[in-house]
Formats: sequence, structure tokens, C-alpha cells
Amino acid sequence: MKKKNNQHYSTKYPDVQLKVHSVSESLRRHLYIFKTTTGVFSYRKIDLGTKVLIRNLEIPPNSNKLLDLGCGYGPIGMVLGYESHESEIYFIEINRRAIWCVKENIKINLPNSQNRTHVLSGNYFDALKEDEITFDAIYMNPPLRKGRNEFLSILHQAPKYLATNGFFEFVIRKKMGAPYVYKYFTKKFPNGKITIKVKRSGYWVFQCSYE
Repeated sequence: MKKKNNQHYSTKYPDVQLKVHSVSESLRRHLYIFKTTTGVFSYRKIDLGTKVLIRNLEIPPNSNKLLDLGCGYGPIGMVLGYESHESEIYFIEINRRAIWCVKENIKINLPNSQNRTHVLSGNYFDALKEDEITFDAIYMNPPLRKGRNEFLSILHQAPKYLATNGFFEFVIRKKMGAPYVYKYFTKKFPNGKITIKVKRSGYWVFQCSYE
């Protein structure tokens, strides 16, 4: 029997048969329609962790640069773009199928917004290495099934990409290490601030800032 690989979505070119799906979801009292494909994370429905983050995310007022990091097919970024009409929204993703989905979902959910949406291909912040850009807020549902080290590296890189008074919001399942991440941040960034915004359905939503 062929071994099933549950990590297709975290690769650049998923090695699974391509099938296109459609997901509709009401998020923060607005109906969104998303194109998804096999080989993309949670392609049949928006995962619970992402929903918990979206329900509780803070969007800075006025015009900003906002980043959906490791965006998948882009539900977090679509909500940011819809609710923050003047902001520039950046999407970063390594999976090429997911990138196609993001571009299609911008057309569906953020029509006439192509001039303020930016879809970048790369492994997290590596996609920004040649650009001196900072964000007023970064949002993420990290793939912790691959282990914590990758995300801990992102925690250390994030300050470089945050503007003054910028913040980083992310969601982690309790049993996947949310308490550990809280203690780790407190120890490694004593001048920073980390807040647990909500604990719901086994997920913790964090907001952190650095000095």
C-alpha cells in the first residue's frame, strides 16, 4: 500500500492529482467564496485554527501594509483586504497551487483590488529578502505538525519585518505547543510583549510585539 503523505501542502509542487474545489464560508459576517485544490492545506474547508484566528484578529486602523504569512489559499488575507479597504495586503506562500488559488480568490473576493494586493512566492520571509519592506501587522497559522523549530525561527525573524508599533498575530493549538511558545517568547524576548488574546476550541491566539 502506498504511504499517504500529509505534508503535500508544504511543498512547492505537491505530488497529488490536481482537483479544483470551492469553499464558501461566512467570516466576520461576510460571505467569502474560495477556490481550492488538492495538495493545498485544508482544501475541503477552512480549518478551525484559521477560523479562530480570523474571528479574533486585530486590524490596525487606516491604511497599512498587512501580511498573511504562509497564506495557503488566502482566507486570512482576504478578510484583511475586505475589512481594511485602503491597506496593501501581502500574501506569501511556497506552494504553487496555493498561489494560483490566492490569485483566483483575489478576483472573486477583492475585485478591483489588484493594485493593492501582492502575492509572493517563497519560503516565508525568504520571499522578501530583496525588498526592504516592513508591515504594520503580520498574521499566521503556522504548520506546527512539522515541528516547532521552523516557527521559532520565524519568531526571531519577524522583528526585522515589523514597522514601528507593528505586531505579529498567530494561532497555535494547545496540544501542539501553545504554552511552550508563550514561555519561549517571554524568555527570549524579555523586552517584547506577548498576549494571549483568546483560548477557544483548543487553540490559543497570540499577539506579540518587539522592542
